[in-house]
Amino acid sequence: MIGRRQQVALALTVVLAAAAACQNHERGDSGHAAPSGPPARGFTLVASGDVLPHTSVIDRAAYDSGEGGYDFRPMLSGVQPVVARADLALCHMETVYGADGEYSGYPAFKSPPQIAQGLVATGYDGCSTASNHSLDDGADGIRRTLDAMDQAGLRHAGTARSEAEARSVTILQAGPAKVAHLAYTFGTNSTAVPSGRPWAVNLIDERRMIADARAARKAGADVVVVSVQWGTEWQDAPDKLQLGLAQRLTAAATDGRPDIDLILGTHAHVPQAYEKVNGTWVIYGMGDQIAGAMYNAQGVRDGRGNESTIGRFTFAPPARQGARWRVTKAEFIPQLYDLDAGRVVDVNRAIADGAAALDGVRDRIRDVVLSRGAAKDGLVMGE
Repeated sequence: MIGRRQQVALALTVVLAAAAACQNHERGDSGHAAPSGPPARGFTLVASGDVLPHTSVIDRAAYDSGEGGYDFRPMLSGVQPVVARADLALCHMETVYGADGEYSGYPAFKSPPQIAQGLVATGYDGCSTASNHSLDDGADGIRRTLDAMDQAGLRHAGTARSEAEARSVTILQAGPAKVAHLAYTFGTNSTAVPSGRPWAVNLIDERRMIADARAARKAGADVVVVSVQWGTEWQDAPDKLQLGLAQRLTAAATDGRPDIDLILGTHAHVPQAYEKVNGTWVIYGMGDQIAGAMYNAQGVRDGRGNESTIGRFTFAPPARQGARWRVTKAEFIPQLYDLDAGRVVDVNRAIADGAAALDGVRDRIRDVVLSRGAAKDGLVMGE
């Protein structure tokens, strides 16, 4: 899409083997020849957590529209400066979209498609769509969601409308680099995959994830980013599945070069730690960027469910042809969804503007994010 950073679509449709099918979608090529040597500059990538529009969130977007529709742009305006400045911005679209005013929140989500337009206006380039709610409205929900995202110019990875789409990989341009975005989920809330559509949602499968990453790299991806919906809800610490899978995915390499360059975790509803594993950054959980009032496993309203982080990573080009793009700066930015205002808040900016009451929110998020020693590897809180 041509947008705030003149994002140019790349025609890099990678047909994967059936065992390594990557359920994403393709985009057209810019026609520019690839440079013969390493690029001269790097790029920045930002990523954020679950977009989970409960009924109260939908009602707020209707109010903000004032025209009988739904407008999610005001809701996200507080983080637009951070998102829009990045070369590449990724989100996690937790829910599927409804149609003709038939929208709903928990437990079977059907969100207004206008949310895709709001995400693009904020500066997002693509979203992971593989989640436990991907089949809340069956194959029709996936189709409506991806159709609306296509129409808005928002890329997607993790679900598919056709087998051909499922066998392609999403490649996005980030400055001089080609970035592959892959996405997977732990499950679909026990909802069966539609008959004849085993490829509709990407499920976590270690061997397949590594095979998909290698296929994307072979097709020309400079950087491979994997979004994973995993973990135990309401648990600050990553669970055994997260820790074990992160170890194995980051250890996978081809000719000495890691197959995966960044892992972005979602699902737990609370911010979780960042950690450098086998030399690769892993965010175990970014938390909910947008969500209504959240109730934990004990049925108690829990403010952590409206806290999250934006991860921001600065990549430098390889020192030699064929080497890895390196993360030279890793940052996290605390966020809060203000239930009363219906706005995503950049916590640090709000504190700088005098919102001292948010000091505790910032400190709690910081403590969790740094709880696995990421500070010693250079992770800092960004502005």
